Amino acid sequence: MLESISEHLYLYEDTCNVYVIRQDNEAVLIDFGSGAVLEELRSIGVERVTDILMTHHHRDQVQGLNRAVAAGARLWVPHHEQDLFTNVDLHWHGREIYNNYDVRQDKFSLLEPVAIAGTFTDHSRHMFGGRAYSIFPTPGHTIGSISILTEVDGKRVAFTGDLIAAPGKVWSMSATQWSYNGCEGVMSTVLSAMDLLGQELQLLLPSHGEVMRDPASALELLTDRMKRLLRLRGQDAGLEEVLNPVFTEITPHLIWNPRSFANTYALLSKSGKALLIDFGYPNVHQTFYAGTDRSSRRPGLRQIEQLKRRYRLKSIDVVIPTHYHDDHVAGLNLLRDVEGAETWVADNFADLLEHPSRYDVPCIWYDPIPVDRRLPLEQPIRWEEYELQLYAQPGHTLYAVAIAFEVDGKKVVAIGDQQGTDGKLNNYVYKNKFRTHDYTLSAELYRRLNPDIIVSGHWDPLHVTAEYLDRLARDGEELRALHELLLPLDRIDMGAEGFCAWIKPYQLELKDGEAAEITVDVLNPLAAREKATVTLVAPQGWDVEDNGRQLEIEPKAIEQVRFRLTAPAGLSVKRARIAADITVGARRLGQQAEALITVTGCQPS
Repeated sequence: MLESISEHLYLYEDTCNVYVIRQDNEAVLIDFGSGAVLEELRSIGVERVTDILMTHHHRDQVQGLNRAVAAGARLWVPHHEQDLFTNVDLHWHGREIYNNYDVRQDKFSLLEPVAIAGTFTDHSRHMFGGRAYSIFPTPGHTIGSISILTEVDGKRVAFTGDLIAAPGKVWSMSATQWSYNGCEGVMSTVLSAMDLLGQELQLLLPSHGEVMRDPASALELLTDRMKRLLRLRGQDAGLEEVLNPVFTEITPHLIWNPRSFANTYALLSKSGKALLIDFGYPNVHQTFYAGTDRSSRRPGLRQIEQLKRRYRLKSIDVVIPTHYHDDHVAGLNLLRDVEGAETWVADNFADLLEHPSRYDVPCIWYDPIPVDRRLPLEQPIRWEEYELQLYAQPGHTLYAVAIAFEVDGKKVVAIGDQQGTDGKLNNYVYKNKFRTHDYTLSAELYRRLNPDIIVSGHWDPLHVTAEYLDRLARDGEELRALHELLLPLDRIDMGAEGFCAWIKPYQLELKDGEAAEITVDVLNPLAAREKATVTLVAPQGWDVEDNGRQLEIEPKAIEQVRFRLTAPAGLSVKRARIAADITVGARRLGQQAEALITVTGCQPS
């Protein structure tokens, strides 16, 4: 039976609380449960559900969604949890079971995927049924949970999912433990509750539990109890670090946030604007839990709000990343959407941010990141009163730059994760396309730029000395020499990465009957000009035009060959595998590269 909360707002108690917001003969639902609510809607004059808005992915919220889709309702889900709706089958196939230290409740998800109309990004606004809804990030019960705020019948209400169940209570303490014996969800619940306290709410509407008509006291009691638990565990210091950030002034106009997971730097202008160098995750205590899927990562803006208040900034104007890794770029889209910040990116990795599915390298963020301005290398870039220059900086990754500028009379170079300012040369990653001579190149670059200060991604700022630069040059040369001793370069040279072929794009999505165009880059790893044979290996029944291509390649050179392939008609498959089988001269090197193709079958009309 539907319970009336106010004239246009109803509650149906199912496997979770389902809320119905009626507008004439149509309705918007918050969460869905088993779908039994559909059988009750005619009792209040509702003939059609237009949209269903989900607060989180747990099965008690979503288990009947196939009924919703069949009824023609549009489904909207939290952006960070979208894969637990649309690609939950892949999640089930890949989820660790044995030796598992990931105790998030991500297995409390749909059994089969469901189609969605779209996602809710944090702090976004949407219109449904003539009513405005605001999406408020409230991690706690899950990492990706949201609260949905709107006004109904003259009251400002929040549909809070399972953040809170009753004054001072949550529906599940188990759900707040995201890592083995951790309490990240407890800390996040405190922060989310404190954030909601500032929204002047008049009703809290939870997914389980009771309607709360005194939101402030309910949230304050929850915050107090969760803080007591953190103190008992001896983990309240992490909360205090989040609430009370430290901004260190490297110079009066160059600010360092040492408590973000990867260092963020703010260059302040006289006009009250800021240019950020890197912006990934907000705090080390809220970043890396168990799991690496999309639903286990979430950037936030808390540090930005605190920075703006501390330095009375008018805006975050621009952000420039040093490289593409997620802990340096995860928050860029959020900065654009909420703060209006432009993303400026070096030419040598802008394409990777905009088209991540083309690449097979570690630490790629899940979403494309639009680039507002592509920055040429080794040319002056003007922002406010500052001039910056970007330089190619391979080593930690091929797709990186050093950013040089002068502030308050000091020459500064931001090097990202190239290496620690402790002088240790141990941050190269082969899969990031490390080349054995890269650190000799970066040592030469720093000597040429001759900075007063180097700032990096995970270490303290360094006041540079000649001795430090000399050490970098020696260590870079020794690293190169050791690799030449360790690898069989006299016989075959496939570089530090160890492969001689790469398929682009690495991931491809096709519609049924659509042909795929792919490129294979082929390296000749031998000492003489050789004929290379490239054979594309595809699943049975796939058509590859002109397979077994041959091309002449100079020694140590890379050439490209293109293929066109088509999947069988009527096929629907996720992550079908193809490979490039390589022979160079008389040397059979085998299936050196792979790529993944998803084919979407025809949908019934």
